Amino acid sequence: MKGMSLHRACPRRSSPPVHATVLLVVLLVSGVLGGCDALEELPGRLLDRRTPREKYVAGLGASGLDGTALAADWLTAGERALREAPLVPASHREEGYLAPAEPVAMAYRVAARRGQVIDVEIILPGDSTMTVFLDAWQVEGGSLPPRHLVSADSGHRRLEIDPRRDGEYLIRIQPELLRGGRFSIQLRIAPTLAFPVSGGRENDVGSRWGAERDGGVRSHQGIDIFAKRGTPVIAAAAGVVRRVDETGLGGKVVWLTDDAGNRLYYAHLDTQTVSGGERVESGDTLGTVGNTGNAITTPPHLHFGVYRRGEGALDPWWFVYRPRVTEPRLAVDTARYGDWVRTRSEGVVLRPGPEAGDREGVLLPRYTAARVVAAVGSWYRVRLPDGAMGYLSAAGAEPVAVAVGDSDGARGTNVLSNLTSREYPETILATTQPTSSLAVHGRFQEYLLVRTRDGISGWLRLE
Repeated sequence: MKGMSLHRACPRRSSPPVHATVLLVVLLVSGVLGGCDALEELPGRLLDRRTPREKYVAGLGASGLDGTALAADWLTAGERALREAPLVPASHREEGYLAPAEPVAMAYRVAARRGQVIDVEIILPGDSTMTVFLDAWQVEGGSLPPRHLVSADSGHRRLEIDPRRDGEYLIRIQPELLRGGRFSIQLRIAPTLAFPVSGGRENDVGSRWGAERDGGVRSHQGIDIFAKRGTPVIAAAAGVVRRVDETGLGGKVVWLTDDAGNRLYYAHLDTQTVSGGERVESGDTLGTVGNTGNAITTPPHLHFGVYRRGEGALDPWWFVYRPRVTEPRLAVDTARYGDWVRTRSEGVVLRPGPEAGDREGVLLPRYTAARVVAAVGSWYRVRLPDGAMGYLSAAGAEPVAVAVGDSDGARGTNVLSNLTSREYPETILATTQPTSSLAVHGRFQEYLLVRTRDGISGWLRLE
């Protein structure tokens, strides 16, 4: 193509828009595209809206790996994680270990409001090269499946979800096949706006959204934040001042359109310190607290409102409210991450989530074995041999190192590596004589966790 124009080097076709032409030239010059063949493929690349995980799954298919038991188990683990995602609080941190040989996914369910942001971050050791897929969904009502919202870019370990309506949201993390290691996940819910009164806090809000006004003729479409006259009123986000005015209802007011498209309304000001068209940053002073307009008979306060084009007034509380949640101190043996443990006694409860009560859990028989995946507070997040996950009290779990009996009476002969696969022949670790007695270190349903004389650990079925 050297020394030739773009039109002569490639087949002639209708001219693209100017901005598209500039993009093509930049890509060609930078070497991203490799001539006309690559140019033909460009529209498909630009329109490829598959998530990084979906592209990875497609790659498994192209490599002929999608039909393997391992890949099938990996896909099943991802789907199951979404179905069984535990409800976690507004601030949640778990740490643990993902075993590379076991296809696994971790998911969480969190309730959020319009005006909040869900921030999710995966933290890996500095030398880790593990690729993790991070995706988020919105839970739809009724029997509808969750709606995919956003995915972290390939290689990225942080994701922000901006809820567009009140409801529950799902977050899933899953490492690629045969990859694992230590990890921690931090999930936090925070307001999208700064508090609009300098030095103020949520306790200063004296009137919330929806309170009756004028004897019930209308409702309050904002929040009232009480403070001393002259207290600075600040920009809750960066944006442009659209209007500085004085009205009979709001008194001295300021309208600010922030960079996210929200229209922020500040009313009853004592003074206004900005002008229309002025660019402001979050925290800049817009005026001071007063009681102008129809608030002349009330103590000084700021009426703060949030509006959105096409939606009208929104409840500002969730835009500025910062949840006060204390994360529990980690009180478990972190050396157990990735290890097998078993229940110490009968009736130990496996909870569906760290916030769930005992009545919501499942009673496990004594010596039920589970692998420790993660931990939060005084709870282990464990994975049962059939792939189900839950939270087990660390006080109710013990290591499986010491045998609790032998397998006399068991008629099974094949010692299996795990119970979540399709039990293909390659999952058989050892074959024993029917009369052989093996040390039993745990159990699950009709299986025993055994150890052979050669030191091989696996599962023996009770026929």
